[in-house]
Amino acid sequence: MLVLVAPGQGAQTPGFLTDWLALPGAADRVAAWSDAIGLDLAHYGTKGDADEIRDTSVAQPLLVAAGLLSAAALGDIAEIAPGAVAGHSVGEITAAAFAGVLDDTAALALVRKRGLAMAEAAAVTETGMSALLGGDPEVSVAHLEKLGLTPANVNGAGQIVAAGTMEQLTALNEDKPEGVRKVVPLKVAGAFHTHHMAPAVDKLAEAAKALTPADPKVTYVSNKDGQAVASGAEVLERLVGQVANPVRWDRCMETFKELGVTALIEVCPGGTLTGLAKRALPGVQTLALKTPADLDAARELVAEHAGHVEQA
Repeated sequence: MLVLVAPGQGAQTPGFLTDWLALPGAADRVAAWSDAIGLDLAHYGTKGDADEIRDTSVAQPLLVAAGLLSAAALGDIAEIAPGAVAGHSVGEITAAAFAGVLDDTAALALVRKRGLAMAEAAAVTETGMSALLGGDPEVSVAHLEKLGLTPANVNGAGQIVAAGTMEQLTALNEDKPEGVRKVVPLKVAGAFHTHHMAPAVDKLAEAAKALTPADPKVTYVSNKDGQAVASGAEVLERLVGQVANPVRWDRCMETFKELGVTALIEVCPGGTLTGLAKRALPGVQTLALKTPADLDAARELVAEHAGHVEQA
């Protein structure tokens, strides 16, 4: 059974969209999306420097566009026939489009508003996020709470991402939890999935009122608790609330295992989620779509592992 996943913020790198835009029809599709949301996706995806694409209001639409573009290059979702789809943080919006809950334009309109609202919330206080490598999750979570930090991403495979003020993150770097080898600052501009994002929830809820979600056509696995969600309205409600709540990617991977996953493909800019899967899902074949050069290998994986799983 194949799972199709989409990465979250921090996965972007300068120029990562360049090769994808060379594919037939890709530039026109991205130009239409850019016009629809008022953001030059092609410019930022090819010429934007690291600081420009770190901007939350730019990074989030760019990541969703890249995920949609690379998945379309792989094939129609009905032909890919994943047993389940999921996304990490903003990647949940990409996954909602994969599942047919939102069309591509609606997904990009929503993520544009999400990025702007989260950037505005992040500007109130200087905040950030750092990944903890190694250590026992229970020990790390207790240590983070002692420092006033939030375990904003519980990613599985021994990785937790802490979020909070820069002062709190500095204290973490100087006082790591027992067993943690390294604390790595992430390429994000705020303490996402924490109470610092509460103002963005209200704005996103207002934007969601204009949308008419459809029920997922394939199993949609939610960051909130790793559960499969069968209602489009509930998917949208969770997308809104998740902005200020922790990402439980560990539970998403547990659900993949329960569903019988045998292969996992991560859309562009892939790498982060396949890395986690290699450690947490032994025996599962993984592939990251980094450039169009990866498409042939991905198609072989699709041919070998595709097939739907009945929703509960």
